[in-house]
Amino acid sequence: MATQAASVNIGIDDGKRAKIAEGLSRLLADTYTLYLKTHNFHWNVTGPMFQTLHLMFETQYTELALAVDLIAERIRALGYPAPGTYSEYAKLSSIAETPGVPKAKEMISLLVEGQEAVVRTARSIFPLIEEVHDEPTADLLTQRMQVHEKTAWMLRSLLEE
Repeated sequence: MATQAASVNIGIDDGKRAKIAEGLSRLLADTYTLYLKTHNFHWNVTGPMFQTLHLMFETQYTELALAVDLIAERIRALGYPAPGTYSEYAKLSSIAETPGVPKAKEMISLLVEGQEAVVRTARSIFPLIEEVHDEPTADLLTQRMQVHEKTAWMLRSLLEE
């Protein structure tokens, strides 16, 4: 991660802000990778659940597109540049790309895994932000976790027989 551009004095020391920004950069990479995967599946889903999944995936990727902006802006507010290239995201993300076009049920399973991965990444940042009382980041993470946990539940429900 590049060094900060300007002095930031918000009551969190530079080293802790850098670590928070690094964690948020991983969250941004996970979120963007999940966005791309969800959008890909929206375009390529087929089968008897096409209409339902096509619309559901569109709702999900639209929400993720808005989320990446919020996460990137928080990184910037902390005084650090937000990663914004595929190569950076590939290094930072815990979510693997999916080669080819899986069947609809596999798409759903992969998206459940992706949603849960984002939650784990967000949760991993909490000890540090609680230590330094970074409530704005805590609020952002809490909101993101709620969305991803609910979305994972909804997707998992589609897999039940």
